[in-house]
Amino acid sequence: MDENEFRSRIIEDIRPWGKFRSFPYHEARSIKIITVNPGQSLSLQFHRQRREFWVVLDPGLEITVGEEVFQPSANQEIFIPEKTPHRMRCVGDKPARVMEIWLGDSSEDDIVRIEDAYGRE
Repeated sequence: MDENEFRSRIIEDIRPWGKFRSFPYHEARSIKIITVNPGQSLSLQFHRQRREFWVVLDPGLEITVGEEVFQPSANQEIFIPEKTPHRMRCVGDKPARVMEIWLGDSSEDDIVRIEDAYGRE
């Protein structure tokens, strides 16, 4: 499933109290909430078999996707194609979270680290 197909399956429903967004979870292999502590970062990495869809829950992150580096706002949605280097860092003074949805057949073993501050391969 590519980005356009995934996004076309997101349903937004307006209610009197606000709204909700429903994501196509049937294609998901994992759904996580990732918390990054201030001054910390995940490895610069890519995946051979999966794509990822991130929903930023808190401000204070710096995100790398390919050559692009940016500070997303809360609720911003980011698609990570397979084999694309990516990373998140917390540049704020409080922990920041991202909801991550895996798309494609994958596991934790499908991580290829390019750079890692913690010495992992």
